[in-house]
Amino acid sequence: MDLNLVTSTDFKALLHQSLQVHFTPDVTLTAELVEVTELGGYSPLERMPFSIVIRTDQKKEYYNQGTFVVEHPQLGALPVFLVPLGLDGKGMRYEAVFS
Repeated sequence: MDLNLVTSTDFKALLHQSLQVHFTPDVTLTAELVEVTELGGYSPLERMPFSIVIRTDQKKEYYNQGTFVVEHPQLGALPVFLVPLGLDGKGMRYEAVFS
């Protein structure tokens, strides 16, 4: 799927499902999609800006912000800029904003 065409509806259909996140060529972690939030505001694209939050099982270590490949059978592989949000008791949360 084209990253410019993906919408919050595409991700809402995947809430609480597993995604694969390719953090490095050798490290792929399973993550759960835990939140999809529409942000409002202006976007040069036809979609409404939105954010997603995913959670990995990491308890101590995490990856710094950067572009990583997020993969799901329905969406394919998408290069997504992820920012670590911190631990929530179950694992490390990362956020991506689509504007």
